[in-house]
Amino acid sequence: MSKLESTYFRRGFGLTKEVEPLVQAEYQSSLVEVIRDSGNKATFGTPDNSITVWLAASFGFCYGVDRAVDYAYQTRVQFPDRRIYLVGEIIHNPHVNNRLQEMGIEFLYPGDDGHFDFSRIQPQDVVILPAFGVTVGDFAALSKLGCSLVDTTCGSVLNVWKRVDQYSRDGFTALIHGKYHHEETKATASQVFRHEGGQYIVVFDMKEADLVMAFIEQRPDALSKSDFMQRFAKQTSPGFDPDLHLQRIGCANQTTMLAGESIAIANAIGESLARRYAGEPGFDVSSRFRSFDTICSATQERQDAVMDIVEGPDGPPDIMVVIGGYNSSNTNHLAVICSRYTTTYHISDADCIDPERGTIRFKPNGTPLNAPEVEAEEWLPAGPLLLGLTAGASTPNNKIGETVDKVLATRGISTAITAA
Repeated sequence: MSKLESTYFRRGFGLTKEVEPLVQAEYQSSLVEVIRDSGNKATFGTPDNSITVWLAASFGFCYGVDRAVDYAYQTRVQFPDRRIYLVGEIIHNPHVNNRLQEMGIEFLYPGDDGHFDFSRIQPQDVVILPAFGVTVGDFAALSKLGCSLVDTTCGSVLNVWKRVDQYSRDGFTALIHGKYHHEETKATASQVFRHEGGQYIVVFDMKEADLVMAFIEQRPDALSKSDFMQRFAKQTSPGFDPDLHLQRIGCANQTTMLAGESIAIANAIGESLARRYAGEPGFDVSSRFRSFDTICSATQERQDAVMDIVEGPDGPPDIMVVIGGYNSSNTNHLAVICSRYTTTYHISDADCIDPERGTIRFKPNGTPLNAPEVEAEEWLPAGPLLLGLTAGASTPNNKIGETVDKVLATRGISTAITAA
């Protein structure tokens, strides 16, 4: 057995049953279970002062997040006397991350240059890799230190990595639909470096993808090469040359992006390459373009579930509340979807609701992460109200239950379900 194999753990430590009671006690909600048992829709209050809570069919912790949290708790039990570090945040939820810090797990954050400093880590220490994964370079650096590594990288993320690795191996540039500064996208993009000459470009949306397509097709509105490189300076790999590296493209995505947009971008890039090179003798688009379904099933399920609510037979709810960390990509996209149909409040957790003052603090769509929250007064209209509720994949059920409790308290309603 190699040194890496003896200090690398990806399947936990067989302690799930031991830590499960603690995890359940800290993150589950009896109120959420009651609403679930009522068909995900329950009415509270009196006929003239009622709130019907419509809980999305799919919400909260996904399998990958559940596994990452479970492994973090197992790690603390397995190594009670060892220093334990976490690279970044385990998931994008402040409550969960704060709890791990209370358990003595020290978080490592990147410096202003975006790089981690691992100099304090000793061979006897333990380092947890988050659900987003880490870059190829960071993994190599940690492996050389000889410390124990507990890898909680989500399986859906690993699936994307395999595709990007394959693209790079076969000489295709990886075009990644994602946020270039997000931990997952950084880790995904770094997979191209497994092969000499590997290249990537990250696009945030269809607008940026169109800039790429304009350059590919040499359209009149295309940016010059220098302007293109300046525009995408932070979103491309070292040595990227658009004249060379946009000739063969393989599409992938950050798993928490809007699924429909990822598919649309991939289709558009394929069509763009076909238009550019269709005149080649014996042209076959597969020689220039590749794309595989790397949409995370949990992300898709949560997006589909809110669509079922906002486009349901009863029409969109009067209000949608979306719960999850403001730096959570999948939560932000749920809020974007909901806001297209009805008044939507994206809150980090139940503490954003003040029943006594009748206020709610939230982040409007598109608000920079470092911008302050906005406060709304009298946000719950009087009379019977249909309130839709969903939560990002990193939001535990207890925070969802606490939110329902505070919503009801704002209108002076108890948590007792009213008979239909």
